[in-house]
Amino acid sequence: MTQLCSAARAPLLCTLAVLFKMSLSVDHVPMLLWSTQRSQWNPDTALHEGHVVSAQELTVLLQPVFTQNSRNLILFLQDTLSIDDFTYLSESYGNKNPFQNVQEILQSSSSLVLPAVDCEATRYLLNFLQESGDWKLTNITNLDVSQLEVNTSKPNFLVIQLQPLVSGLNEISTLEAIAENDKIIGRLTMDLQEQGIHFSVIYTAVRPSRIPRRTDVVGELRRQLMATEEEGSLSYPPLNVTTGNDICILFYASNFSLKANSSVFIDLTNATFVTQNVDISSSECSDINTTLSLKYTKPVNGISSLEIRFLMTNKFYGGSARNWSSLDAVEIVQDGEKFAKFNVSAISAPAEYSFHCQLVGTSNLYPARLIPSNNEAKNWDVFISRLQIQGFNVKNNQFSYASDCTGFFTPGIWMGLVTSIVLLWILAYGIHVIMQLTTNSRFDDPKGPALSVPQTE
Repeated sequence: MTQLCSAARAPLLCTLAVLFKMSLSVDHVPMLLWSTQRSQWNPDTALHEGHVVSAQELTVLLQPVFTQNSRNLILFLQDTLSIDDFTYLSESYGNKNPFQNVQEILQSSSSLVLPAVDCEATRYLLNFLQESGDWKLTNITNLDVSQLEVNTSKPNFLVIQLQPLVSGLNEISTLEAIAENDKIIGRLTMDLQEQGIHFSVIYTAVRPSRIPRRTDVVGELRRQLMATEEEGSLSYPPLNVTTGNDICILFYASNFSLKANSSVFIDLTNATFVTQNVDISSSECSDINTTLSLKYTKPVNGISSLEIRFLMTNKFYGGSARNWSSLDAVEIVQDGEKFAKFNVSAISAPAEYSFHCQLVGTSNLYPARLIPSNNEAKNWDVFISRLQIQGFNVKNNQFSYASDCTGFFTPGIWMGLVTSIVLLWILAYGIHVIMQLTTNSRFDDPKGPALSVPQTE
């Protein structure tokens, strides 16, 4: 670990990672703060060994943001981030450092690093900051900061929703996503500094990330190669739709994002589950048909309204002698005019169960696919990770047992079966060969005449 830290570009982050690695839990996220104002934070404040910053403590630490002269605040909000990301991803891929800009900014600015902040505090961070000053709020979700203009005549609060880190894909994809977010942070920071604008920055996430470990790293750390890391619990409650006093629909996803025309990226995760800035009043519930309607107002620049509908049915099938619920279609309505419809494959469960799938979307690689049903749907890419939905028989206001989209015969099981069959065939053939061995019918008697065996025998 000492060798790793000596090669890092940000010794502060490496030191903090060593100090807090064993004390962090899945309920904590790091928070990085820096400012163009010199000596705004005391560097010793960052050394909270084994300590988790609570919401009350965070409000005290953020006071310099509200007392600075510029009163310009930028919040870079990522979906997932952990303190281990800075060391693991920076040191595991050679010269590729996905946090290069962030580390250089921390070294050259007045900064404060909080390795562990309670997730409860970060979830309400946006509302707290909005209520703490007379800000001009600007939400940026399309990741295009090149045309951003800042009016310094009054306080500005810029909320940049960074590209989500797609869970379930390989580490290279995660590395590229973090590197792209790092470029956005570096580009915006440099542009504002060139304009002579003073500002403070907060870089954090909604929930911690799960760091997948490569076998060689695990071997070096003397950990078991076959060890598995458990998924963290839900970082936020699922979205629910009620009829009267009863909940009739539950919906959860760790990542819920769209891409329009292969260029405009729309991350709806925070708006749907964290801030719940979504209108669900058009949702409908019944014993046969259920519709989950999600309406968003100005999710990104260029789109004034966006509605996403999940159409579910509950039918009785005589073959199984039970009711099955299925997600039949997903519809997207943009600005009340453009209508896109997707047919859904492989999303069904017994009516008493909820449905869960690790990856759902328009890609052919996902186990549960959204298949475009009209030409407008071809302009949309949909990605949903860790989807869990239930539209019927919701009891005790929580998900029922989940029916997963992964079939029983997974690729690993098929590989094991084929390998076992081949080995059994080799064993059977060997036994057959051994059983065909026979002994000689005649033996040479050393006391008698030599045994003569004709060539015809």
